[in-house]
Amino acid sequence: MSDGTPQVGEPTYTRAATAVFPGGVPDLVDGGPLPALRDPDGPPVTSPIVEPLVPVEHRRIRVLANYWHAGWSTAVPSTWLRASVFARLAAVADALPARWGLAVFDAWRPLALQRELYEACLDHPGLMAVPSDDPTTPPPHLTGGAVDLTLTHDGTPLAPGSGFDDTSDQAHTAACEKRTGPDRHLRRARFQAMTVEGFVNFPEEWWHFEYGTRRWAAVRATEPRLGPARPPA
Repeated sequence: MSDGTPQVGEPTYTRAATAVFPGGVPDLVDGGPLPALRDPDGPPVTSPIVEPLVPVEHRRIRVLANYWHAGWSTAVPSTWLRASVFARLAAVADALPARWGLAVFDAWRPLALQRELYEACLDHPGLMAVPSDDPTTPPPHLTGGAVDLTLTHDGTPLAPGSGFDDTSDQAHTAACEKRTGPDRHLRRARFQAMTVEGFVNFPEEWWHFEYGTRRWAAVRATEPRLGPARPPA
């Protein structure tokens, strides 16, 4: 966060894209202008699928566990996603050019951590999902269908225009659309790679993507698939 709440991610885990690529981004195709992004209210979860959480383990995906390393009291050291969501994320990583990969800041999140983060962001309404314990309205990360991530180059996680959990307007996915350079290039490329595999983005956070959640259902005009989840004992 910025403005006095605990700092997470930058600069410990990421490097500014403009510093890494002063001469332009190699090999990675710019996905073109972003579409109009929206964030409609999602329908309640009425018929959730039964599917386990699985650990995020893949040769081209770095696991950063930001909240754990930053010392949030309710964070967990392991990183989990629903099995089908992880399969899509792995497909994203495998489709990237050589030298490129993904780094995951956060994925499945216990309700206690969601509450802790929500209370830390009360000055930024709408940034953190309400920590609802109603199984029909779970926060996205509690479902195992939401993932916070960035691109890596030669294993280095990149900060395209802002760091993870930045609370300024620069964190908005489309914040770089009116200027050229590596920040816009990386945001477009990542957005394209994720949407090809069916993910939707939260427009206020360039790093946040979802599949099977209430937000995903609203954007895709379908029914949500994922309710609350927890890792195996």
